[in-house]
Amino acid sequence: MGKRKRDALLMISRETRLHGVLEIVPEKFEDFRGSYIELYDSKKFSEIANINFVQDDISISRKHVLRGLHGDFRTTKLVTVIRGTGYALIADNRKDSPTYKKWQSFTLSDSNMKMLLLPPGIGNSILSMDSEIMYYYKQDTHFSEGKQFTIKWNDPKWNFWWPVKNPILSRRDAAGGYVE
Repeated sequence: MGKRKRDALLMISRETRLHGVLEIVPEKFEDFRGSYIELYDSKKFSEIANINFVQDDISISRKHVLRGLHGDFRTTKLVTVIRGTGYALIADNRKDSPTYKKWQSFTLSDSNMKMLLLPPGIGNSILSMDSEIMYYYKQDTHFSEGKQFTIKWNDPKWNFWWPVKNPILSRRDAAGGYVE
């Protein structure tokens, strides 16, 4: 990438197959010391979307742990993997959306640093493909217990494809179901 000032780092965004979901790729600066990636800058991000994030969370998972598919109908999330490689599967659970009951998968990793901007109503999951991953996400609402939905990871109505046949699941994720 050569010499580039930190202020000149860019964020490239593109639409995905799911209505309102954006894939964001931050630019990486590399030199003899290593690399630098700016995940979030409110000024630059405001050119993509005007969102006031209020909470940051990190989950750490061992290989083949599947977290999700979770969501609610009021929270926007910005998600990425900052260590390791994860298989991210997202599902549109918005009945009024043109892509309702559609899903899409992505590889999120510390090497590609792709991020997904997920509007309310999108079910969000991450499957750890490495010995350990660190999944990072920002939210524009505070977590509210009992207000989320969970789509069962192997619900035949959705016809999801997973690279692992028997993921490690929480009781909630194994059961699926909706809470509103």
